[in-house]
Amino acid sequence: MNGILFLIPVALGLGLLGLFAFFWAVGRGQFDDLDGAALRIFMDDEPAAKDPPDAAL
Repeated sequence: MNGILFLIPVALGLGLLGLFAFFWAVGRGQFDDLDGAALRIFMDDEPAAKDPPDAAL
């Protein structure tokens, strides 16, 4: 019985913490672009810029 009296508030606290983290992430825009990361794999990378030649050589 003592275990239940301890575990119920812990479970409720963790649930509220998870709910708070979800609403925080929604407020910060973490779920605004769900397709962008999935489609980014199909985009070509930009060619790397060549290093300028050293004038000191």
